[in-house]
Amino acid sequence: MSNPGQTTEPQGLSAGGSFSRRQGWIILGLIAGALLAWMVFGIWPAWLNAILISKKAFVSAILNGLTLSGLYFLVASGFTLVFGLMRNVNLAHGSLYLLGAYVGYEVSTRTGYWLLGLAAGFIVLAALGALMQVLVFRKLEGDDLRQTLVTIGISIVAADLMLATWGGTTYQFQLPEWLEGAVSLPIITAIKSNGTTVYLNYPLYRMLVLVAAIVIGIGLWLILNRTRVGMMIRAGVDDRAMLSASGVNVHMVFTVVFALGAGLAGFAGVVGGSVLSVAPGEDVRYLLASLVVVIVGGMGSISGAAIGALLIGLAEQIGLVYFPTYGVVLTFVIMVITLSIRPQGIMGKA
Repeated sequence: MSNPGQTTEPQGLSAGGSFSRRQGWIILGLIAGALLAWMVFGIWPAWLNAILISKKAFVSAILNGLTLSGLYFLVASGFTLVFGLMRNVNLAHGSLYLLGAYVGYEVSTRTGYWLLGLAAGFIVLAALGALMQVLVFRKLEGDDLRQTLVTIGISIVAADLMLATWGGTTYQFQLPEWLEGAVSLPIITAIKSNGTTVYLNYPLYRMLVLVAAIVIGIGLWLILNRTRVGMMIRAGVDDRAMLSASGVNVHMVFTVVFALGAGLAGFAGVVGGSVLSVAPGEDVRYLLASLVVVIVGGMGSISGAAIGALLIGLAEQIGLVYFPTYGVVLTFVIMVITLSIRPQGIMGKA
């Protein structure tokens, strides 16, 4: 019984308030999406060109950010399988990326087939990842500190061996003819005085990198969330003793997952080396990028890795154009803000 004179809150008010906030966020997102679409496809007034350098610079930064996000996701997807999902601290992941790039370069150069180099980068690094899981991580299960120290040592030794083998030279992949050239996008960058419309041309290969990242991301999400194999992987992480008691070879499952993560790093090495170049030091860069992406997106979440890669890639490229001195800082600003609001990451579980 309620006390006389005591006012009770109408039922559904809190739910209605929550629904109203959700509506507010949806409306805000639609407005932001419409504004971004206008900035990309619309015709800019002179004052906006003066503020943002030019429409071509702005749109190119957005597209470069998206393609870089795709590359970061390819690297971080393997890292989130090993580190975020299996809780194996593999700080040699960047070395796997760089070694995959070198292997792919050697195979594609010697055979003349870029696709063979891409396949070799994946297969060789997948086999190496399986060996690492059996010989190193299986013996250090549950010991994060030793895993960290051992993989740091592996990365240092691997960097020296790669430097001794390939030297300090920067290598560039030779793309096949069907991947070269640019495509004309329906994005107007300028209108000449004679009324001619100028459209943006963008490299075809960079667009295909983004498409490949989307396809691989969807495939990984489906495998982890909609297949029996994914169910076994998640069950093995949560309670490997129970999964083993049900008759599943947990070590074999973890070896396959580690091999897939390392193979994706090698695959990304060939793809990234074809976009940019292959040179010493790239292992540290992509290891750091993978760490930031996984931390921002949430450990063990493929969708979180995609969101983290998108934020970091766009921040780097937009910062490079508009804040060249402080562009690198934006990455860590995003990480600090994310961790202060959601310590488990955007899509991570508490």
